Amino acid sequence: QVQLVESGGGLVQAGGSLRLSCAASRRTFSSYTMGWFRQAPGKEREFVAYITWNGGSTYYADSVKGRFTISRDNAKNTVDLQMYSLKPEDTAIYYCAANYNRASIRAYEYDFWGQGTQVTVSS
Repeated sequence: QVQLVESGGGLVQAGGSLRLSCAASRRTFSSYTMGWFRQAPGKEREFVAYITWNGGSTYYADSVKGRFTISRDNAKNTVDLQMYSLKPEDTAIYYCAANYNRASIRAYEYDFWGQGTQVTVSS
């Protein structure tokens, strides 16, 4: 079992930045691909970014590429999502998730989820 706790959400104006952080409870955190997903009201949960177990590979949704950066610190059991140039359409609840088996953009392939943190971008 891996417990994930997100933090860092909030209200920001368009063009601003936020840094989300996700803390994991388990010492084997370094074995997991970590992903960030988001869900806006009335919409499906969508993939944002993932980072492989050793940070060697990252992948981003087209909608955030060039604006968001995912990183991890296996010594601290944390994964961060730095978000720049935020847009109103980035408004959503952001979730971090852990995937033991493979790097994936599919939410159903992730084994553990955090409770989410709200990001609101005003225009």
